[in-house]
Parts: sequence; C-alpha cells; structure tokens
Amino acid sequence: MWESESESVRGREYGNGILSSSKHGVKTDGFELRGQSWYVATDIPSDLLVQVGDVNFHLHKYPLLSRSGKMNRLIYESNDPDLNKIALEDLPGGPEAFELAAKFCYGIAVDLTAGNISGLRCAAEYLEMTEDLEEGNLIFKTEAFLSYVVLSSWRDSIVVLKSCEKLSPWAENLQIVRRCSESIAWKACANPKGIKWAYTGKPTNVSSPKWKDFKDSSPSRSQPVPPEWWFEDVSILRIDHFVRVITAIKVKGMRFELIGASIMHYAAKWLPGLIKDGQGQADDMSISSNSNSSGSSSWKGGLHMIVAGTKDDIPSIQAKDQRMIIESLISIIPPQKDSVSCSFLLRLLRMANMLKVAPALVTELEKRVGMQFEQATLADLLIASYNKSETLYDVDLVQRLLEHFLVQEQTESSSPSRQSFSDKHMYEGTQRSNNPNAKMRVARLVDSYLTEVSRDRNLSLTKFQVLAEALPESARTCDDGLYRAIDSYLKAHPTLSEHERKRLCRVMDCQKLSIDACLHAAQNERLPLRVVVQVLFSEQVKISNALASSTLKEPGETQYQPLIPNRKTLLEGTPQSFQEGWTAAKKDINTLKFELESVKAKYLELQNDMENLQRQFDKMSKQKQTSAWTSGWKKLSKLTKITTFENHDIGPQISTTADQTRKAHRRWRNSIS
Repeated sequence: MWESESESVRGREYGNGILSSSKHGVKTDGFELRGQSWYVATDIPSDLLVQVGDVNFHLHKYPLLSRSGKMNRLIYESNDPDLNKIALEDLPGGPEAFELAAKFCYGIAVDLTAGNISGLRCAAEYLEMTEDLEEGNLIFKTEAFLSYVVLSSWRDSIVVLKSCEKLSPWAENLQIVRRCSESIAWKACANPKGIKWAYTGKPTNVSSPKWKDFKDSSPSRSQPVPPEWWFEDVSILRIDHFVRVITAIKVKGMRFELIGASIMHYAAKWLPGLIKDGQGQADDMSISSNSNSSGSSSWKGGLHMIVAGTKDDIPSIQAKDQRMIIESLISIIPPQKDSVSCSFLLRLLRMANMLKVAPALVTELEKRVGMQFEQATLADLLIASYNKSETLYDVDLVQRLLEHFLVQEQTESSSPSRQSFSDKHMYEGTQRSNNPNAKMRVARLVDSYLTEVSRDRNLSLTKFQVLAEALPESARTCDDGLYRAIDSYLKAHPTLSEHERKRLCRVMDCQKLSIDACLHAAQNERLPLRVVVQVLFSEQVKISNALASSTLKEPGETQYQPLIPNRKTLLEGTPQSFQEGWTAAKKDINTLKFELESVKAKYLELQNDMENLQRQFDKMSKQKQTSAWTSGWKKLSKLTKITTFENHDIGPQISTTADQTRKAHRRWRNSIS
C-alpha cells in the first residue's frame, strides 16, 4: 500500500538488488543442482563439502576462507589440514541463504529481494562476513539494502517482517524485527497526502489497484484512502510480530478506535469462530517482491499459517496457538472505553475460559467487559460453563461482570475528577447520554439472562437470588422481566417448598408490576398465596390512586360523582386482556375474602374452647391444694352469706333470729377461745 518516491532511485543505486563481488577467486559459470547437491561449474575439482541440512555443497576453500571468518576458524582450528567436510546445522536461513552467500563468495551476481534479504543478512552474520576480511562484504551490502530499500517501502517491510518468523533469535538480535515494525508503524500513521499507494492486501469485495495506476497521482486527488487500509496487510503477521507493530503504532499516537478495529480484524482472521461470519477468511495476500517468487509469492490468512504436525497433533497445537493469540490480544487492547466492542470482548472471554487462559488476563478482560457492560446482548452473555460447575451456563461469570460494572459506575460517579482532560473531552457527550440509562439497560439484560438460565434445573436458588438482587432498586422501574424469570424458575423447579418460594418472590416488588403482569400473577398457582394477595392489593392501590388523581382534576364536582365515569375511562384505557379478566379477578377476591372469614370464625371457636379448658384446669388445681381447715372456713362464709340474705327478706322475725344467731356465734367463739 505504500510506495516511497525514492524507492526506485535507491533501487537503481544498488543495481536493482543485484550483488556481486569485485574479486573472483575461481572462474565459474554458476552453480548446478544435481539431486540434493550443489556443484560449482568449473574445471577445478572441489576440495570442501559443506552440509546445510539435507543439502550438500561441493565448494572450494579459498573463496569461502577469503570472506567468511567462521569458515576460517572452523578449518584452521580443527588442526586437520586435510579437513574437507563441514556441517552447518544451525545456519539461519537454511540451504537457500547459504546458496546465496556461497554465490557471493564466488563473485556470482545475487538477486536481493524482500523475500531473501532477512535470511541472507542473518546468514552473513552467522558466517562472520565482515569488513575486516574484505571491503564491501556481505554484511555491509545486505545491511545497506535493508536500510535504504526495504525500510522505505511498505510492502517490502511487511514481507521482510513476515520472513523473520523462521529466523529467531537472529532477526531479533540484528534489530530487523524492530526496524521493520517501526517502519510499518510510521507509514500506517503518516498523512496519506503526497504518497503513492498500492494495496498489497485483497479485501473480499475490493480489488487491488495496480501499481502503475498510482504513478502520477495521489489518493487525495483520485481515490480517497480509507483509514483502515493497513488492517489486511498487518493481519498476516504472526502474533508476536503483530504485537510489536501495534505497540509501535500506539507510541506514534494513532487513534485508539483504529487500533481496536485492527485487533478485531486480526482476531477474526486468526481465531475461527470468534466473530460471526468471519471464521478464518483466507484471502490471498499478493505481497511479492520484484523478481523472486519463491520467498514472497503469497500468503493466506488463517490459523493454518502457524499450525504444523500430524493430524493427531493439530487439536492440541491449535489450542496452544489460540491461547497464545488470545493472551497477546488481551495485553494490547487499548485501555480506553469503546476501543473495541463489548460483543468482541465477551466472545474473547468465552474463548479464554474455554482454552484456560492465565487467570490474571481473564480478570483483566472481565474488568474491560464491566466498563461497557450495558452494550452487551443476551446471546453474548450465554457463556457455557467450562469448569466443574453443575450449571449449564457460567452464572458466576455474569455475577462478576455485573460487580465490575457496578464498581465502575460508582467510581465514575464518586470521583469524576480523576479522569484526565483528554478522557473527559473524549467521553463527555457519551457519558452524559448513556450513564443515566446504563443501569436500566443492564437491569433488563440481567432479567432476560435470569429468564434464560432459570430453566436449568441445577441452578440453585441462592445463585438466582444473589444475581437478581445485585442491582439497586432504582435500576428497575418495572419488575415484569424479573417476574417472568421467577415464574420460569418456579416452572423448572416444582419441588420447591413454601418457604423457598416465598424467599424467591422476595426479590420482586409487586408494586412495580404492570397490569398484565398483575393479572397473570393473580391467577398463577405457582406463586405463594401471600404474594398473590400482595399483587391484588398493590393493583387495588394503583386503581384507587388513579381514580383519586382523576377526581382531583375536577375540584368543582363531588368526589363520588366522577368515580363511575373515571372508572369506565380507566378500564377503556387498559389492555383488552385486563377487561376480559376483570370478572375472574373479582371472583378470586371474593373467594379470598370468604376464606379469610372462615378462618376468623374457626379462630374464635378455638379461642372459646381454650378459655373453657383453662377454667376447668384452674378449678381442678385449686381443689387439690385446699385442706380441711380452709374448707371449714369456706363453708362458714357461705353460711353467713345465706343468713344475711334471709334477714333482708323476712322482716322483724329476722331481728330475733339474728340476735339468737349472734349469741350462738358469740358462745361458739368463747368456746373456741
């Protein structure tokens, strides 16, 4: 996508990538390949055999010793003058790179391209082809080609960085990866005006323009360059090199939305199944250099780029590579809110739990989801439980996400001054419009989630109750969704006791139910009787308040007159289902009243029986405790009461009888004394 104007000039300075040595030790017409062996086309017989992997090179000592310090050391330090065989098993770049280095030693022209320059540069370093042995040696020339040709071109920088995947740690130690990453980052962040562009990647619906189409025009005049032009090219890189490029782009100051979009684009290519309709699309990457098609012809996106081995090993290798990709992507997601979508974060979290990603990174990802939890959907929250939990869905995970959301909301409301000026400027409009309704959206989301997971018979009542009560009461203006979840839970758990059903229904506020929900609850046999009464009472209060408010609007009339028309108006304004079920609701109310009256009557009967039994018990206990002395006194008191009653009724006879009685009593008292 990037074509530097000075690239063609610098390419001519280096002979269009053709390298040749000024000294020719052995006259030759080139190299010949016979089976797995290379031979020099010369009349002089070979005196040195070099083994690089499975390939043999039949060469001569003098051209190699004159330019390679390592070959000098291996031959002269071996103390064997007749040494004619050397094995280079750990040569970076393999036989291809050594073939080019050997041709350079013989003075044969070498075609440098973006596909072979990194391997040849590492091989030159390995063979110690420095300036001490010969001026203009291979290290100097490959380094110059990298600096002046490759790093000035967008496509060559991508190709070289891609070819460094097989050259670790040599490419890292020689700073090839760092320099290519910074070159790519600088070009991705640069102003596209005055730059010649060509697309190296091929999106699915956009054809790649030809290089010649942009020779004399810039995209600002002919064709606008989209801000995401670099996504496709960067997405072909291996994950560690992609992280290096994104880190360099962050340092350059690119917008966090674009960085997040590039991360999502990369995840869609390398993590099949993460993004809908984006499971590992394998687009042809026609990133080729000038003339060599073996090293940089094309790449195809997808996980198969880094998977190797037998069919039996593929699942474990895929899991390992995907885990590494997920952990790397989590670490480079910009910290700003809305840099990536909440749906992407939840899908990434699902795969992280499935692949057993490091717990610290999972916790960090959960906090990121909590920052924008109000943007989640029900489908994204239905994450299967991959641990030993008995439930089908990971309810504990949703509980943690909700806690992170509430903590974030509390932090933003209590300490808004902690945010930087740029963050305030960036999110001021968003927070003003979204924050007041964020908790309400989350409440509706949680109610829908509870309705879905309540069908799981293994979901405990405690987990349901804790998740339902996690949000504050102000988050729900209507409890219809919560009632639907409770009813679904009662259907799936018919063996709940009366106490457990009452405990479940405590999470719901009957006064926040709509008319339709109240009608359904009044006829719901699964609800406890007490809850049904509360629902009916709250509905009666609503109707009374509505009637009272309508009455107060007409102060000139009496309170009784507008009741009937207002009630008709209220019923006409209610849904048809309410009007049809009003008669049934009345019958239910009358039935409940009758049952209450019968219970009251039974209670009074039981109370009277209890009082009678108590009196009888008191009498029996008193009789057991009395003695002969006390019983005599009781008889005497009864006799006194009877005589007094007779004296009042008889008249003058009573006086004489009374005198005799007094005397008798006096004598009796004297005798006692």
